[in-house]
Amino acid sequence: MASITLKNIPADLHRELKRRAEEHHRSLNKEIIATLKSATTKTHRVDVEALIREARAIRAKFKRQISDA
Repeated sequence: MASITLKNIPADLHRELKRRAEEHHRSLNKEIIATLKSATTKTHRVDVEALIREARAIRAKFKRQISDA
């Protein structure tokens, strides 16, 4: 497995990484690896238009139910 050395890490970044490592019950090294993986993983793109259409359809359904009551 490859290894890297990080130099000149700002103190505030180091503190935040250590805090997150403790929060996630990981070593600092494992937290940095998890953060790098998260930053470099391709994310699933959300179809915003489809979500809007779905929300409008649900809203229209409820409006009909209320007006029928």
